Amino acid sequence: MPSHRSGILWAPGVGIKDASHLERKLFIVRKVLENSMGESGLNDDQADCFYICSMSCNTIVYKGLLMAHQIAEFYLDLQDEDLASAFSLVHSRFSTNTMGSWRLAHPYRYLAHNGEINTLRGNVNWMHARESQFESSLFGIDVAKIAPVTKPGDSDTASLDNALELLQMTGRDLDHALLMLIPEAWNQHETMTQEKRDFYEYHSSFMEPWDGPAMIVSSDGSDICALLDRNGLRPFRYLVTNEDKLVMASETGVLEVPPADVKYKGRLQPGRMFLVSLQEGRIIGDEELKSKLANRNPYGQWLKDNKLTLGDLPEVAEASPMDASELVQLQQAFGYTIEEIRMLTSVMAQQGTEAIGSMGNDAPLAVLSDQNQIVFNYFKQLFAQVTNPPLDAIREELVTSLGTFIGSEQNLFEETPKHCRQLWLESPILSDEELAQIKNLNQDGIRTVTLSALYDRDAGEGALKTALDGLREQTSQNIASGCSKIVLSDRGSDRRWAPIPSLLAVSAVHHHLIREGTRTKVGLILETGDPREVHHFALLIGYGAGAVNPYLALATVRDLAQRGQLHGTDQDYAQKGLIKASEKGVLKVMSKMGISTVQSYRGAQIFEAIGLNQDLINEYFTGTSSRVGGIGLDGIQREATERHEMAFGSSPYCSETRFTTGWFLPMAPGRGTPPMEP
Repeated sequence: MPSHRSGILWAPGVGIKDASHLERKLFIVRKVLENSMGESGLNDDQADCFYICSMSCNTIVYKGLLMAHQIAEFYLDLQDEDLASAFSLVHSRFSTNTMGSWRLAHPYRYLAHNGEINTLRGNVNWMHARESQFESSLFGIDVAKIAPVTKPGDSDTASLDNALELLQMTGRDLDHALLMLIPEAWNQHETMTQEKRDFYEYHSSFMEPWDGPAMIVSSDGSDICALLDRNGLRPFRYLVTNEDKLVMASETGVLEVPPADVKYKGRLQPGRMFLVSLQEGRIIGDEELKSKLANRNPYGQWLKDNKLTLGDLPEVAEASPMDASELVQLQQAFGYTIEEIRMLTSVMAQQGTEAIGSMGNDAPLAVLSDQNQIVFNYFKQLFAQVTNPPLDAIREELVTSLGTFIGSEQNLFEETPKHCRQLWLESPILSDEELAQIKNLNQDGIRTVTLSALYDRDAGEGALKTALDGLREQTSQNIASGCSKIVLSDRGSDRRWAPIPSLLAVSAVHHHLIREGTRTKVGLILETGDPREVHHFALLIGYGAGAVNPYLALATVRDLAQRGQLHGTDQDYAQKGLIKASEKGVLKVMSKMGISTVQSYRGAQIFEAIGLNQDLINEYFTGTSSRVGGIGLDGIQREATERHEMAFGSSPYCSETRFTTGWFLPMAPGRGTPPMEP
């Protein structure tokens, strides 16, 4: 059991102006102490025992690895009859995602949380990336001492608590900060007022939702705020007595209150909140709270003046279509198979939905297969389980959203019209025409740069690493010059230049920029021939892509339609069908993990790697779990080069053949390496 110490801070003559000023000073002191312990060389067990439960002039936190009835026996203060408080926030729970420990016990400094944050890894990465942009007149030079906002090893609730604390320290009210982190469903809410919609849309330009089932009760000592997630996946009930005593809990009957003493009671609905103002002595309901916040600034006018959409951009002339030989050659280079085209891609183009197949997969893992593998095949999706319910993306469409902002974020400590000076996309899957509009964007200081994501196959061993290093460096240079959107493009393959696997390219750049502290200054867009399945799109978005243009998959379905292989479907319908199927599929993948918005899903890395070595994971897929090691960067280069050789090599059959792998069809008994099929 860790030792416990309590103390009183006394700092006369430091010029404290008010309670808020004192809270910020105490916040800085605590962060400095925490960071100094992290740099002291303590081992994990020792560092885990150092935790400041509360350092505040407004609240005191009592917590521990204890049963509920042990709290008063352990903290003798709670037995003192002179101890009085206008409120008490209690949360007794066990750990579901982390091992129990003293510092991870509830409640935290600002909140208690019943639920799980499914997008935690992405939320933490994005918060870390924002730290380099922190500026504040409230903190002055002390703002540099705030980072890191979250720490490795923290639970989802601990990280959420740290994020909430930070937003409060920027001068925002408690309810404002909570709605930035856990907004209600607004994109498709037809009855929501325009002011509220503008409030949520504006804040989504610089803060992604912390998504997952959540019932939050929070307090800063002046207000108590209760909030339910957009899906209402956790229960929350309350009652008010005739003596104006408020009792709220997950279940009824936590405290015995005679029915005759109950003035009124109710439950909190999905996405709703209420606030108890201790200063005003009243409960403030959802409508009043949100109406006040929505009119805090002219958010609607700011969006009207600054937000860009594809409709605001000039149209660009269509590029000339690929000829048949070029199409087949690129399909070979990117590893397209006969089965994928016939059984998946064509169905998506015709029906606008994924192909339906039987359950079960008896194919060998990518690392154990003797066939050439694309990088996507080394990753598996994680899924919701135990206490974490998945969503029904079809029947719960109201709470889901594919919309996303692309561009450079501004300082989290401020709210200005410039914060929403970004491009809004209704979908992360782009047609060729939409990408062309974005690539030609250069107005009012917003511009797009296209970088080549190819490597020199003739350079031999280490060529892929050299290309990735160069791509990272070029990205950093363009960000420094003020570019807010970068397109990573693998167009232009020829006999010498081979495409960098798109998942490797985007994740390598994404994590490089996070470590550099510049990730939030740019939107990453992929122009790639790689993705053709829903799993591919989900991976690319999950590892940082803001939008994806699958130019080769689109060219493939247009070709199928032109040759009459889609049963009367024309080229335009086929292209729209592929995009629609991909969008619906991404929503389905998100919903399996209980995630509602693509903004939350981007960078969340809800995957595990199977068959990639740890050096590769640490450098290019940082934070991804990998319980089975395997190939490294050289292995990925070897497989990519093999595909490229098949497409651009000297074999007389190269221009007419594609793989058949048996991935979606059973292989004949005794067959070894799959043959080529013309």
